[in-house]
Amino acid sequence: MAVKLRIPTPLRRLTGGQAELTIQARTIDELLMQLQYDYESLARQILDDQGEIRSFVRLFVNDEDIESLQGRATPLKDGDVVSIIPSIAGGRPLQ
Repeated sequence: MAVKLRIPTPLRRLTGGQAELTIQARTIDELLMQLQYDYESLARQILDDQGEIRSFVRLFVNDEDIESLQGRATPLKDGDVVSIIPSIAGGRPLQ
């Protein structure tokens, strides 16, 4: 299954500036394994040392959080769009 993986701006330096990758995967888990093979630096930003999705990273399939679907076992089909959404932190509190 060919799916599109949208890369957020802060991580595009790890994909040679590409905003979107085409990945062959039948599940989120397969997609993550393929990323580890093809884009190891990007995979390290998404996965921790135990291979789990980092707590500050969310993955969405067609605008649905995989946590509300089947997690890493979430099936993918041709044309699906997977988005990486990292948490944004920093700045100072509003006064």
